[in-house]
This record gives sequence, structure tokens and C-alpha cells, in this order.
Amino acid sequence: MELQTNYSMINTFILLGFQNSQHIGVCLFILILVLYILTLCGNLLIIILVSYSQTLHSPMYFFLTQLSISDILLTTDISPNLLYVTLQHGEAMTFTSCIVQYYFFVMTECSECLLLMIMSYDRYLAICNPLHYVYIMNRSFCIKLVTLSWLFSIFTMMISTITIAFLDFCGPNIIDHIFCDVSALLKLSCSDTFLVQLEMLLLSVPVLFLPFLLIMISYTYIAFTILKIPTETGKEKAFSTCSSHLSVVSIFYITLIVIYDLPSDGQSLTLSKTLSLLYTVGTPLINPIIYSLRNKEIKKTFKTFLTRVFVF
Repeated sequence: MELQTNYSMINTFILLGFQNSQHIGVCLFILILVLYILTLCGNLLIIILVSYSQTLHSPMYFFLTQLSISDILLTTDISPNLLYVTLQHGEAMTFTSCIVQYYFFVMTECSECLLLMIMSYDRYLAICNPLHYVYIMNRSFCIKLVTLSWLFSIFTMMISTITIAFLDFCGPNIIDHIFCDVSALLKLSCSDTFLVQLEMLLLSVPVLFLPFLLIMISYTYIAFTILKIPTETGKEKAFSTCSSHLSVVSIFYITLIVIYDLPSDGQSLTLSKTLSLLYTVGTPLINPIIYSLRNKEIKKTFKTFLTRVFVF
């Protein structure tokens, strides 16, 4: 019996990006380029500062460096190609390039969900169970948590990507979006996408909903613990240790819900692309800004680092 396999009848996609005038396209190109450079510099700075300072060698900052790595991977997956698309008013992408871009997008998003969950657990232990924090959150356990989150993201999203790659794409091949997102790919497929959508729904449980649930449970316990602290100073100090993480979690999930869960019927393509731009290019920049501006230890380390750099 001859073995039959699915294959793609289309080997090139046309990614349109923002279809604007040349003047607006140049302005948009400059904006994306500036955001990309700032995102790389901000996240690399956090990684350097945490590696440089002994005072930042704690679980919370170790997890923060992993979040920065995830943000760098995300923005590097989207921004360089988007810059070319914006400047050229569209780009022809091979089927393989499109699938690879999709894979790195969903892989980094999955890793960010899991890392945010781990960081919330870290804050829960630090505030609700401080006596056992050092014993539980030792270096070995932190490395295991991070390794598992990356491995889970890499292999789980590979399954999802392979499933999409084996769909048939018979035409048209126009992707009216800023990157190869799953919704755009499924619209172009001439295969039955029910099983793919079912698979994505099942994967969203351990990737999205379970981490979000655990984050909410952690912060519920944290809130009750902070309310029991007798002094206002103690409450403020305890809240300040998790306020930055809570801000990042809120921004991440709010943008995720707005883009993928709210009804898109009647929503203009320009609005959809703008929201995706904010999510893929803007959010990776917001994370280091929040952690640098609202964290006294990082600001102090940054000043010390600058002093030593300029002295030498």
C-alpha cells in the first residue's frame, strides 16, 4: 500500500503588513526600529545587571532574566521581518519561513505564561511562607523549574506547529497581517481545520488557563496575607515586592484576551494589526520598563554599574 502524506500545494505566502502610503510607511518603520532597539537594550540590560550584581542573585531576578530572554526571542522573531515588510509594502515568505515564525511566536508566548506562573509562585512563597522560602527556592529547584518550562514550551508548541504544517494550502496565499499568526494560516487552509482547532483548545488548558488560574490563586493568598500584616509600612513593603510582577501579568493577559478572545467580527484589519503590533513589539519593551522603574534594587545596581563602567 502506498503511504500518502499531506503536503502544501503553496510554497510561498505574501505577507502584506500595513498597507499605507510611503510617508506613513517610513514613519512606521522608524517607530518599529526604535521600539526593537529599545526592547533589545532594555532586556539585555536586565540580564547584564542580574549577572553583574551579587545582590540580584536571587530566584526572583533569575526568573526575570528568563522572562527577558523570552521577550528578546519574541521581538526578534517578529520585528526584523516586520521592518522589511513595512519598508517594501509586503513580502514573499516561503511556507517554511512562515511556519518557523509561527513556531517561535507561540513557543515564546507559552514560555512567558509559564514563567509568569513560576514568578507568582515565587512571590507566594516569599510573602506567605517566608520561613521556608530559602529552603524551597534553592538554586537547583529554580533551574529545574525554568528548564521544565522551556522544554514544555519547545516540545508542546512543536506539536501544534507540525499539525498546522501538515495542512493543505491550495490558495489564495495572501496573509493580510503583520506576521504568520494562527488565525491567518487557518483561514488560508483548504483542509478541515476542526482537529487543529480542537488540539489548540486542549493545549490552551495547560499553556494558558492553568497558569492563569495558579497565578490568581497565588495572588489571592498573597492579598489575604498582606491584609493580616499589622503595620502600613509592612503592608507597603510586602506589596512592593510583587507589584511589578502583577503589573506585567495584567498587561500580558489583558492584551492576550483583547486580541484572541474578544469577537473580531466588525473589527477593522488596521485595528487588528495595530493590536498585534502592540502585543508583539510593545509588550516585550514594557516588561523591562516596569521592572526597572519600579524596582529600587535594579535602579541602585544600574547606577553602580554605570559608575564603574565610566571609571574604567
